[in-house]
Amino acid sequence: MAFKPEPPHTHGQAPSTAILLCNLGTPDAPTPAALRPYLAEFLSDHRVVEIPKPIWWLILHGIILRVRPAKSAAKYATVWTPEGSPLKVWTEKQAQRLQNWLQSRGHQVTVRYAMRYGNPSIASQLDALKAEGVTRALVLPAYPQYSGTTTASVSDAVYHWAERVRTLPELRFINRYHDDAGYIGALAQRIRAYWQEHGRPDQLVLSFHGVPERTLHLGDPYHCECLKTARLLTQELGLSKAQYRVTFQSRFGKAKWLEPSTEPTLVQLAQAGVKRVDVACPGFISDCLETLEEIAQEAREAFLHAGGQAFHYIPCLNDSADWIAALGRLSEQHLGGWPTRQAPDASTLAATRAAALAAGAKN
Repeated sequence: MAFKPEPPHTHGQAPSTAILLCNLGTPDAPTPAALRPYLAEFLSDHRVVEIPKPIWWLILHGIILRVRPAKSAAKYATVWTPEGSPLKVWTEKQAQRLQNWLQSRGHQVTVRYAMRYGNPSIASQLDALKAEGVTRALVLPAYPQYSGTTTASVSDAVYHWAERVRTLPELRFINRYHDDAGYIGALAQRIRAYWQEHGRPDQLVLSFHGVPERTLHLGDPYHCECLKTARLLTQELGLSKAQYRVTFQSRFGKAKWLEPSTEPTLVQLAQAGVKRVDVACPGFISDCLETLEEIAQEAREAFLHAGGQAFHYIPCLNDSADWIAALGRLSEQHLGGWPTRQAPDASTLAATRAAALAAGAKN
């Protein structure tokens, strides 16, 4: 494997630090033509689908990519914004506001965002950061709960990029923050603020993205970390076990996935006489297809059709101030030991020294 060409090494290069916020990805447009390559990349990841490659290749290219792009495009069209995909819009805002927050704290850190599938790719953003002279990079996946299907796949993409780079930057990875106090606090504040405006529900449903059940038995900690997030969040909200449910959404294929499933649970609640449910998705830090279409549209329709009277979807953290601050503090923890604060210039040092001398003279 050939290495990528690089400029000649120069001595005395000043160290520079960056954070790469990595989300799942999105097609470039809500069209079948744009969905086809996006789905092909996503569903070809061995972390996502653990079926022997020859068999899966035939299923993927012979069936799925012939049918699913048009169906998925229609769903994306219902949530697309003038600025583009909601996931991309929110991830870009998070990266910019995280950089602003860190700069307000005196950190000289560049923050960029990348998508595991689609654009901008992880490799292209790492190339750009390296070309700008970045010598240290903190990789921050947008997944609070660790899973081999998501967090590990981001690491795979970084390592794959690194295979062709001669002079690597120092790399750090954040694997999880499912029980981080700032993350839990931001979630709780998001829900409290919603309830202050709209009142409280009969039941709160916390819907996490699903994964095949076999991954739990094979050692993936995702299920346990989702439950811990739910436990810490509901404790923060002061809810009893009877006031909330934890469910899993986005099932794909015929294999058994984590249960209980979100939509069947909502139907059961409506049939049992529950009049109002509020649904929040703590595992998603940005609103996207899975929250805006699958939950706010499809799940809403299922609950109301089954006899429920009121369905409320509570938006994701997105770029809320509490979340950006929590993300900033989390980044500071993992940047520890890397000198990111700008050294004061000569005039600042002189002014500080003069002030200290003046204070000493007064005393």
